[in-house]
Amino acid sequence: MLDLGCGYGPVGVAAGRLRPGLEVVLTDVNERAVELARENLRRNGVANGVALLGGLYGPVAGRRFDVVLSNPPFSAGFRGAVGPMVEGAEGHLVEGGSLQVVVRWGKGGRMVGALMEDVFGGFEVLARGGGYRVLMSVL
Repeated sequence: MLDLGCGYGPVGVAAGRLRPGLEVVLTDVNERAVELARENLRRNGVANGVALLGGLYGPVAGRRFDVVLSNPPFSAGFRGAVGPMVEGAEGHLVEGGSLQVVVRWGKGGRMVGALMEDVFGGFEVLARGGGYRVLMSVL
């Protein structure tokens, strides 16, 4: 599992704790965020996880995952970060793998859904509440 743009690591840490047999890879472009993610992996006893520094899919070049999870950084811009996160997922998923993203529907989420439609041919809404949605596309 890849937690793309992990921040301090809540998604990857939770996945690693829930599924101890799962290899969990967390990445972020921010050095401090990666330090915090590593500390949170350690504090939570997630020995099956690693946090790597780098932008977008750079730290995992050539690797493929069953699932890519992200709470994309809309503050970094759609074209600069969020769009490339969605577009790059296709090359980093195994056949049948999924991209799952949390979006604020009224603040860029519709654009992400449209891009997932273009890249993957569709998306499913896994959950919704408080103006947020979890979108999933399958390769």
